[in-house]
Amino acid sequence: MNQHPDFLLNEVNEPEDIKTMSLDELKQLATEMRQLILERDEKIGGHVGPNLGIVETTLALHYVFNSPHDKIVWDVSHQCYAHKMLTGRKQGFLDPDHYDEVSGFTAPEESDHDFFKVGHTSTSVALADGLAIARDKLGKTDNVIAVIGDGSLSGGLAFEGLNNAAKLQSNLIIVVNDNNMSIDENQGGLYKGLKELRDTHGQSSNNIFKFMGLDYRYVEDGNDLSEMIKVFKNVKDIDHPIVLHVHTLKGKGFKPAEENEMEYHWRGPFDPQTGKSTEPAAKESYSAAVVDELEKQVAAGVPIMAMNAAIPGMFDLKRFQAKYPDNYWDSGIAEQECVTSAVAMATRGIRPVVFMNSTFLQRAYDQLVHDVALNDAPIVMIVRGGTISDDSATHQGSLDISFIKNIPNLEYLVPTNLEEMMAMLKWAIKQTDTPILIRQPEKPVIHGQASQTDYSNIDYNFAHHGNKVAIMAVGDFWQLGEHVRELMKQQLHIDASLINPESVTGIDQQDLHYLQEDHDLVVTLEDGTVHGGFGETVARYYGPTDMKVLSFGAPREFADNVPLNVLYEWYHLTPQQIVDDVERVLYSSL
Repeated sequence: MNQHPDFLLNEVNEPEDIKTMSLDELKQLATEMRQLILERDEKIGGHVGPNLGIVETTLALHYVFNSPHDKIVWDVSHQCYAHKMLTGRKQGFLDPDHYDEVSGFTAPEESDHDFFKVGHTSTSVALADGLAIARDKLGKTDNVIAVIGDGSLSGGLAFEGLNNAAKLQSNLIIVVNDNNMSIDENQGGLYKGLKELRDTHGQSSNNIFKFMGLDYRYVEDGNDLSEMIKVFKNVKDIDHPIVLHVHTLKGKGFKPAEENEMEYHWRGPFDPQTGKSTEPAAKESYSAAVVDELEKQVAAGVPIMAMNAAIPGMFDLKRFQAKYPDNYWDSGIAEQECVTSAVAMATRGIRPVVFMNSTFLQRAYDQLVHDVALNDAPIVMIVRGGTISDDSATHQGSLDISFIKNIPNLEYLVPTNLEEMMAMLKWAIKQTDTPILIRQPEKPVIHGQASQTDYSNIDYNFAHHGNKVAIMAVGDFWQLGEHVRELMKQQLHIDASLINPESVTGIDQQDLHYLQEDHDLVVTLEDGTVHGGFGETVARYYGPTDMKVLSFGAPREFADNVPLNVLYEWYHLTPQQIVDDVERVLYSSL
């Protein structure tokens, strides 16, 4: 139900509808949009600060330019809420019943005004380069606009895009939305230069954009709607690339977001009055336990360097940074630099512990192969977000097992409980022979025990020795394995073995060999894609034998904002479905 039937936004179905509005009406729209951003994020969570800060810039873009004829490319696209409200998707913000129908990122399947599905950073300028080159080749005349945040500029692809943009001799407008903030604080020398430009109103000779050969203009107040309209009118149809350096306020209009930019970059549901989360706080977390252990290691004299690429909040690292600032390194939004510099540190005796989100680790795949694995550098990496999830397709973390396990020299450990993870972490830090990656569980903390203190050799941990069926449950799917085993015993009267593989990069050939003596079927459960995953490794081992293998996980697809319970049904990941599949395979030929 539309909760705001009196809003002016109700009259807007396409950008064309705002072009005849007065400045006062546009300002009213800006106020309404901010209210709707907050109402939506309060209920279902989302990017708060980025969207609040760019409302006026968005309105001015659509007031002056003619989307979709003119092409607006949003970097990361986590600041596209106002854009979506103006391009036919307002119900996804006006009506709570439709909140889940609109993605938090640009989505071409939703609208012709979205040109790319984008959720990772630093891409917009390179995409705009391509659009402009294609336009010129085809003899078209549209404007191409890239919107990129100052935080995104720290990513290498942004530099590559800017460098190549300067080669163009035609229209390209690059809007640098500078709110002096990334996900966390900006990192690196680039931001000293941006500050000089802000402090001198764009007059500083220390100008990276001009140095690259780009035209440049500074806009002091990007939240001044009339000024932004004037600026965009001045550069519309420009015949060469230009950077508009626009200074905005992240979180504008909501004091908690203005004062705590990192916390409100992305928030789960929260109380609009207090700003406090409305989700129950976890009593303990894997991240907190990891930080506790790192603090103990530093106190014991181990030369730890905790490293991440602009996402300390995801790993509770701000606490570690406050206590041991000299043992902390944030590379900014630069996963490649973070991983490669860790390799170099490890060669000099530092014990780098790199914290990565599974979906963002994709951006450093070459570094995993060429720098980490090829050099066999003994870094330690904690990977979070490796899971089948109900998130946007842009932030799916289900591919990490398949893209890590096939790289030589890497060991990818998969703990099933807190004690096991701590044992793996302590061993990983102590050893200096090879790179160790640890897949941090995403489900609520469970306790158990570690089967060993040395993970140099793959030795499967049998939680239960049974017969006929062996269940190999990886990491976060350990409890699923327990439930399947119990249900199988109740319904099929099979006393299945339950095995914790502990690693997905190698196999215990001895245990797999002896399973054939009293088992007919191996079931693998992994919280990720099955294509190229752990289950396929086991199935390949048993290929020449009579052993049957059933592998459960996600198929080769991008899920997009689908509830987790629905995904589990689709992927046959409920205990009952798994048991039914086991029964079919075991008895269908009888």
